[in-house]
Amino acid sequence: MALDYPNIVPENNLRLPDALTIKHGPAPLLSNFLLEGDKAAREVGIRLRVRHDFDELLYVNRQYAKGNSWYPLVDAYNPELVELTPQNAFWISGETEAGEVVTTRITRVYNWVGTNLEEQARALWYGENRDQPCIVTADAAKRISGVVAGGGAFWVRPDFRGKHLSHWIPRIGKALACARWPIEWLFCYISIDHVRKGLAINYGQKHLSYSVFYPESPLGEQVLAYTAIDEFYEDIANFLRLSEFVARSKDGISSVPNLLEHIVTNTSSDEVFQGSIKRS
Repeated sequence: MALDYPNIVPENNLRLPDALTIKHGPAPLLSNFLLEGDKAAREVGIRLRVRHDFDELLYVNRQYAKGNSWYPLVDAYNPELVELTPQNAFWISGETEAGEVVTTRITRVYNWVGTNLEEQARALWYGENRDQPCIVTADAAKRISGVVAGGGAFWVRPDFRGKHLSHWIPRIGKALACARWPIEWLFCYISIDHVRKGLAINYGQKHLSYSVFYPESPLGEQVLAYTAIDEFYEDIANFLRLSEFVARSKDGISSVPNLLEHIVTNTSSDEVFQGSIKRS
C-alpha cells in the first residue's frame, strides 16, 4: 500500500492565496472559504503562509516550549521521528508583519485504503508501530479509513488568543487538504480536558469517539474527534453564509465564529451518535 497519495505540491512558504490549487472538492466553496479565512486573519494582523519546512515548525515549538507557552510536539508531528514530506503534509504559519510566528497548525494526510485508524493508532502517534502499549476503545476508529487528513500542533501565542483563531485555523488546514487530496474523513485527537472546554466545537469537528489511550505517553488518553467530508463542506458553507450576513450587518467578520458556536455547530459523542519567534 502506497503511503502517499499523488497531489500537487505548492512552493514552500507561499502566502495562503498563492499556495491554493484546487484538484479535489467543490472549487467555488473551498476557494471562497480560504480567501475569507485569509481575510479574517489579516484583520487581526496575521499573514497566513503554507509551509513544508517542518524543521522550522519544530524550532518554533521548542522555543515556545521553553517558556511553557506550548507543549512539545508529539512524535507524530516531530520531523526528527517521522517522515513528514511535502507530498504528505504541510503546516500553516500565521505571522505578524514583523515575521513573528504567532499561530501554527500541521495537517498530515494518510492513505489508509485497506486499513483504518484502529490498526494504525500506534504508527499515528509514535511514528511507527513497535507494539507500544495502545488501547483503542473509540468505535469510530474502525470507520476512519481511505484517504484521511489528521491535524495537530495547533497553537496560538497567548497575546493572540481570544481572536477566534481556533475557529479559523483548523478549518483552513482541513480545507487546504480537501483541495489537494480526495479526502474522505478529517480527524484529530483532543485531550479530555480540552473536550470539556468545548474545543471540539471550535475546531469544527462534528463527532467525538472515546477514546484512544497511550499508556507510555504523558498525554495519555485522547478523544477521537472526526468529521465526514460532506459534513465538513456543510460546515464551511455555513461559515460563508454567516460571514455574508455579518458583512451586511457591518458587525465585523470576527462575529462569525460566535454565531456558528451558538447556531450551527453541533458535536455528537459516542453516547448519542455511536510568543515571538523569528528566523532569518
